[in-house]
Order: sequence, then C-alpha cells, then structure tokens
Amino acid sequence: MSSTKAPARKGFNGYAATWRFPIIIWQALFFLGPLIFMVAMSFFLVKNYRMEEAFEFKNWQKMLTRGYFWDSYFLTLALATVSTIVTSVLAFPAAFALAFKVSPTVRRWALFLLIIPFFTSYLVRVFSWYVILAESGVVNALLAHIGLGPYTMLNTKFGTIVGYMTLTLPLVVVLQTFALANIDRNLVQAAHNLGCTPWRAVYRVIMPLAKTGLVVAALFCFILSFGDFVSPYYLGGSKPPTLPILIIDTTKSGQQWPRAAVVAVVMMVTLISIAFAALALAYRKRASR
Repeated sequence: MSSTKAPARKGFNGYAATWRFPIIIWQALFFLGPLIFMVAMSFFLVKNYRMEEAFEFKNWQKMLTRGYFWDSYFLTLALATVSTIVTSVLAFPAAFALAFKVSPTVRRWALFLLIIPFFTSYLVRVFSWYVILAESGVVNALLAHIGLGPYTMLNTKFGTIVGYMTLTLPLVVVLQTFALANIDRNLVQAAHNLGCTPWRAVYRVIMPLAKTGLVVAALFCFILSFGDFVSPYYLGGSKPPTLPILIIDTTKSGQQWPRAAVVAVVMMVTLISIAFAALALAYRKRASR
C-alpha cells in the first residue's frame, strides 16, 4: 500500500507578518476606523444644533424616503456611468497606439506626460475650463468662425462630464496602456497568421487578454467620478445636486452631520458593491478561458 503524507501545516511566519502589520494598521486607522465611526454617526440625533449619541433610524428614514435623495443618487450614478463609458472609449485608441504602435522610449515619455497633470491642483485644472467652455470662451469663438453657436456648456451635465474626464482620462490611458503592453505579441501575431483581420484581432484577442486591466481602469474612473465634488459644483452648476454636493448641503442645513453620514454610507456601499461585482466578473471570465 502506498501511503500519502498529509500536507504540512504552515506555522506562523513572523517575517511575513512584520511586513503585513503596517498595511493592516494603516487600513484600520484610515479606512475601517473612519468608516465605522461614520456608520455609527448616522444613528446620532441633532438637537439644538448639537449631536447626541443615540441609536435611532430617524436619519435613515428621513433621507431614504425623500425624493430629492433618490434624484441625486440616480443622477450621480448616471453621470459616473456616462463618464466611465466615454472616458474608456476615448482612452482605448491612445492606449492601443502607445502599447503597439510606438517604441518603448516614446511610450515612456508619453506616460510621463500623462502623469504631469497630476502635479497640478485638480481645482485649478477645472477652473481653466471656464475660459474654454464659457459662452465667450475658446470653443464658442472657434465655432463662431463656421457660423455655429454660441452654446451653453457651463452649468450643464456636459460641463460635469468634461470635468470628470479632466480628472480620470490621463489615469485611464495609463492603466489601459499597462494592460495592453503586457499582452504576449506572439498571440496577436498568431491571430493575424490565421487570417484574423486587425479589427477582429482587437475584439477577439487583445481585449479579452487585457480584460482585467480594462475593467480596473474603468472601475477607477467610475469611483473617482462618483465621488467627485469639484466638477458638478463648479462646471455643472450644482443643480440638481449630486451626492457629494448633497452631503455639503445637508451639513449646512442645521448641522445635520448624521443625515450627511447616511448619504456617505450609501455612497460607500454602492461603490464597494460595484467594485466587487466588476472585479469578480473580470477575473471569473479570465479564469474560465
């Protein structure tokens, strides 16, 4: 009879734990701790402009039964979704060119130039769009030469999307470029040798191989857009308000921090649910191939 040995049980690895503890402590202090406090604060009550500890669902009932809350929720969700789709579609040709059509030196310089906008304040970049999108701005001045305009682009949903793209487009191009650059060129060449057209190779070979990276890039775009306050406030006119603006308005209305915490918790739950669903879908399809 052949005896099989049971797999050896791994003991405590002090060296590995030493490197894990700083990350665990960091996440506990700056993510889990504030999140738990925010959830607890959503059950507090405000009396005479002062918060009092309690465990009542009045704040949840107040916010979740109001139409303006759901209007803001679905508006924020729709704007973030549109921003993610538009940004991902516009970023893909640039990322494809950087990954497959240029030399590694050009790619490195291009990625460096894409990172440069993050060296400046996002608020400053958003304010620069006032000059470009105003009714007497650069865009309308160019359109006037061909007999078009002027068009109202500020204080609109279009202005909000432009602001979102200002924040997310460089990041999405960088992440998509990394995903596409790591594809095995032999697989793409094999597809061409088997008679696959360039467009079909992109759709049937390149995009499935880079699926995880493309999903992660889109997810980052959605998260940043969903939680952004600057663009919908300064370029979108803040009316109707998105959820981040609603949080500010709620805190200004009678110091209602607990009700603002309800909005923040709903945002966190939404983002976490979408993030886990998107990543699970991407990795499950990748593993089944």
